[in-house]
Amino acid sequence: MDIVEAAQWRYATKKFDPERSINERDFDSIKDLLRWSPSSVNSQPWHFVIASTEDGRKRIAKGTQGPFSANEPKVLDASHVVLFCAKLDMDEAYLESITDVEAQDGRFPDPAGKDMANQVRAFYLNIHRTQLKDTPHWMEKQLYLNMGNVLLGAGALGIDAVPIEGIDPNALNQEFGLIEQGYTAVALIAFGYRHPDDFNAKLPKSRLSETELFTEV
Repeated sequence: MDIVEAAQWRYATKKFDPERSINERDFDSIKDLLRWSPSSVNSQPWHFVIASTEDGRKRIAKGTQGPFSANEPKVLDASHVVLFCAKLDMDEAYLESITDVEAQDGRFPDPAGKDMANQVRAFYLNIHRTQLKDTPHWMEKQLYLNMGNVLLGAGALGIDAVPIEGIDPNALNQEFGLIEQGYTAVALIAFGYRHPDDFNAKLPKSRLSETELFTEV
């Protein structure tokens, strides 16, 4: 299917078929999408906990207890679940480490380009750190860019998915020791294949009209 068909085909899966699993090749493509997602100034302020086993999904499900219990079956019945984690802080040393990788990958034929890249990243980081004072929120925004990218990609692969913000980040931070690693849990995406009884699969998609959404100049 083309990219628009994929966007129209995908939906927020409410019930997964626990008997169906994503094959390794297709999930490797999902991992590629996670890795190659865009982020502001290529900051990549993320880490992913991937649960592909029953035990792994049970651990993720510890974040869907109490008021979030409606999301527990989606986690347990999915084929794979990805926990999206954002960095707690971003400093110049981290940005320089990204530039070092870019240099290794051959992005700076002119050595001066590496210094320029560091300066540009530091400029935008300092806007969020000192002026807007919203660095954690800025980093979380990059996670949502990644989530949108992988949701569309999963649809193009014929894989169903649902993003889940209804989680207990503290429970997941504790379960996986995320704070000690410099990250915090933000949201999940559960991947798999829709159950024949999923009511949401049978409903038409609904979006606002083009006239309301677009201003063309």
